[in-house]
Amino acid sequence: MAYRHVLDGIRVLDFTQFIAGPACTRLMAEMGADVIKLEHAPGGDLCRGLPVVRDGRSGYFVQHNQGKRSVCLDMRTEAGKAVNRDLVAWADVVVENFSPGVIDRLGFGWDVVHAINPSAIMCSISAFGQSGPLHQLVGFDYIAQAYAGVTSMIGEPDGPPPVVGLAIGDVGTGITALAAINGALFYRERTRGGGEGREAGQGVGQYLDISLVDFYFHCHEINVQAHTLSQGEIQPNRTGRYHPLVAPIGVFKARDGYLMLVALGDQWARVCKAMQRPDLVEDPRFVDNEARMRNQQALTELIEGWLASLPSDAAGLEALEAERVPCAPVLSVADAVKHPHMIERGTVRQIDDRGLGTFSIPGTPLNFSEFPDELALTAPWLGEHNRSVLAEVIGMSAAEIEKLAADGVLHAERR
Repeated sequence: MAYRHVLDGIRVLDFTQFIAGPACTRLMAEMGADVIKLEHAPGGDLCRGLPVVRDGRSGYFVQHNQGKRSVCLDMRTEAGKAVNRDLVAWADVVVENFSPGVIDRLGFGWDVVHAINPSAIMCSISAFGQSGPLHQLVGFDYIAQAYAGVTSMIGEPDGPPPVVGLAIGDVGTGITALAAINGALFYRERTRGGGEGREAGQGVGQYLDISLVDFYFHCHEINVQAHTLSQGEIQPNRTGRYHPLVAPIGVFKARDGYLMLVALGDQWARVCKAMQRPDLVEDPRFVDNEARMRNQQALTELIEGWLASLPSDAAGLEALEAERVPCAPVLSVADAVKHPHMIERGTVRQIDDRGLGTFSIPGTPLNFSEFPDELALTAPWLGEHNRSVLAEVIGMSAAEIEKLAADGVLHAERR
């Protein structure tokens, strides 16, 4: 059998909106899954109104919903709930990212989903998870980031922590959810074939509770263990553009812009060689990491003085790269989308949207040798697939579908 991609044949019912949930289900669509995006009437995913919007079409929505089919219905009606039940029975995976309790009030919590479809995997994505003292709070990326001690680590030590200009938590949590879902799908395959409490041929479904605060806290590579192992002697805090425990690691001013430099172990000697200052290796101020941390201001002045003396930032990069020192220019978004490496790898993907025309979005970070080519995907119009999904998946007649539309249960965007 020929597969179009690694998740070809996996059926996903997508109750998600904004970013964390849609980021997960977009990647599943990129991997070949059939994703039905279930949108609440009449407006659908609130991201449909976020910029840039042209002629009612949102670039924000298009980016996060490539490859999905849209069904828009009033989930509060009995007729709408009946459609949902049939779609749950169809699905391999159900993903939702409402606030805790909302999906239960809609009538499709885990107990209901599991009763309808015992082999289904259900994944709930939320700011704080489905348990714990904070779980009922309304939360978004920045809220979970602040609670996880991450925001406190960003910015200059004597200034306030800034807002990060990208959705690290939402996208990272979406990828975390994808990892859990794929693991659960693998486990379901291993449990097929019957056994106590299992029907023959079915695998075991399960419930996944994924939260932004869990993801963010997992990102502390040094801070937590350093603080607890030192019995509180180490108090992690923001250190601006330099690493708190290793030097030189950080952002350094060059002639025209900034360079990121990372020097671990013997890489400091390579930095000295690139600067044509081998004497600095034995300089008591810089002889080891502890000395360099104590004399970080002098260290920074040396490095930045050298970079400023060069004819260009590119010359500094060339000298450091020649000695195999990890370094990079601090690119703007405008620079990154035009970078040849990003374009060749598909890190930046150019799409031709039916409503917005040609523009660039981030590509998928998942690459498979058996499926090297991207699928031809597009984001749906609101309710674009009402009729095709209800006819194909549920087996509704044209007359039944028309009645749902006439009764206001189904909604679709006029184009």
